[in-house]
Amino acid sequence: MIALVDRALSLSPNFARGWHVGGILRLFAGQPDLAIERAETALRLSPRARVGTSLSLIGHAHFFAQRFDEAVPKLLLAIQEDPSFPVPYRYLAACYAHMGRLAEAQEILARLRTITSVVIPDAGYIRNSEHRELFLSGLRLATGAETGATAIPLAVGAPRDAPVVHSYEAERRQITALSCELVGAAAGGDGVDLEDLREAVGGFHRCVSEAADRHQGFVYRDLGNSALVLFGYPEAHEHDAEQAVRAGLELCAAVRALRSDAGAPVRCRVGIATGMVIVGEPVGTGATRGEGMVGDAPNLAARLLLSAQADTVAIEASTRRLIGNLFDCRELGSIETAGGNEPIRRWQVLGESSVESRFEALRGPALSPLVGRDEEIDLLLRRWARARAGQGQIVLVSGEPGIGKSRLTAALEEQLQAEPHLRLRYFCSPYHQDSALFPFIDQLGHAAGFARNDMPAARLEKLEAVLARAAPPDEDVALLGDLLSLAASERHPLPNLSPQRKKERTLEALVRQLEGLGSRQPIVMVFEDAHWIDPTSRELLDLMIERIRSMPVLLIVTFRPEVPAALDWPGAGQHAGAQSAEPARPYRFGRADRRRQKAAR
Repeated sequence: MIALVDRALSLSPNFARGWHVGGILRLFAGQPDLAIERAETALRLSPRARVGTSLSLIGHAHFFAQRFDEAVPKLLLAIQEDPSFPVPYRYLAACYAHMGRLAEAQEILARLRTITSVVIPDAGYIRNSEHRELFLSGLRLATGAETGATAIPLAVGAPRDAPVVHSYEAERRQITALSCELVGAAAGGDGVDLEDLREAVGGFHRCVSEAADRHQGFVYRDLGNSALVLFGYPEAHEHDAEQAVRAGLELCAAVRALRSDAGAPVRCRVGIATGMVIVGEPVGTGATRGEGMVGDAPNLAARLLLSAQADTVAIEASTRRLIGNLFDCRELGSIETAGGNEPIRRWQVLGESSVESRFEALRGPALSPLVGRDEEIDLLLRRWARARAGQGQIVLVSGEPGIGKSRLTAALEEQLQAEPHLRLRYFCSPYHQDSALFPFIDQLGHAAGFARNDMPAARLEKLEAVLARAAPPDEDVALLGDLLSLAASERHPLPNLSPQRKKERTLEALVRQLEGLGSRQPIVMVFEDAHWIDPTSRELLDLMIERIRSMPVLLIVTFRPEVPAALDWPGAGQHAGAQSAEPARPYRFGRADRRRQKAAR
């Protein structure tokens, strides 16, 4: 990849973005000084484009060269240019930690935590093991997260004979292993020479690293045309199996695009397995050093890989159970095993399903009985009675993951089955926090009954039919069709507006749609997982809260308690005070709270 970028720059030396990309490649190849030269060239050619990112790159390079005093001002400028970009915060905290300025390092980490919950990321993209250890040890020192050993900051100019080795106690944990392999690239065959093969393998490993980084995976091993990525190690996350499947699908798509115009395109195949392993003391030294791991999951993932076709993702039963109906899967034949063990069932993941609710996709249609939540149901029914009478109500439900927030809203719907009303459900997603208005786009698509293979004209007809219930003006149909990436029709021409004005009109169209539906019948509006809301949806929800006070709408917003910003929607408190004797404060939905309430009676 480096050779390819250098060749492109020789043909187009004024391509600033090319110099920036070349700097990134040199940086993670362990060549910080060359990275600085290329980043400075990019800044000189395009001083206004991506300034913060280029400054961050220069700061990273000085950090890896252990010139911490030169790295700090560059990283501070990068943060000033783009305070929402988390990467320079991590390098700056590591810098301060290695310089012995721990108070400043902890202050930077406090600012980082307001942007992201990931403080110590997977650093598999840093190929140089010494640079990777320098980065991670600085972050561990800054967070006080050293285990079994205390990191000693490396002095500027100190000899670097070998990376610092830390001791970790063996631990038992569940992981999801993703084994992937590049196929279709063999030197000497199908017109593939060694240079093409080297380029393909380099591109493959870049795709693996990027997919792992996006989905919180850890590149455990990459060798030649294969790699092993772990999800759930070194840090466990809430949806590791789902993350692994998403990474596998993205990896296949990314590799497919590497040589799409070549005579011999390359493909990737993926096997994914979940199981218990024991991860222990690092074994080996130098380039062969790795974590000692005992367990069947990595080997089973490799077996699934070998049985999979090119461009496909194969999973086994444990992973299939964990992902529920979030993905469409097709069962394949079983893999025979030795020693008289049961054959291994396997499935091919076809793609993301069109399921509306994550709660229903992961738990299935059969819900367990709701026990001990009579008080909460009564509260919602009281608010529903007021909403039905035209006094719009807002209920904020806060609770830990898995405590039963979604189950509570489902129980309310069971209570209201015999009453005429309309239910609108909106679901935020951890994978679409940067997609403007994703919950509303997704709800409209499901309400219209979009199918995966629908043509644009068929989708537009379905959208027109579902919007007609609220009798919207033609402009609203055009704007909402554009929101769903549907071309305007002669019946509903799209107005010529600036981007900001189009956004404002689109938000108003969505509010009018709610008002039109509310004029026909009362509405229960459930907004799930608001801790994952995107900024534009948050803005729209603010507008809806202002309008709901005079509408027959019960709005229920669920979220997790670790996101305090979700508690403070403008107008919610004033609205509740004007319309209800009960304050519109978040209902803390948890076991401990319930015990305290019982004790107080």
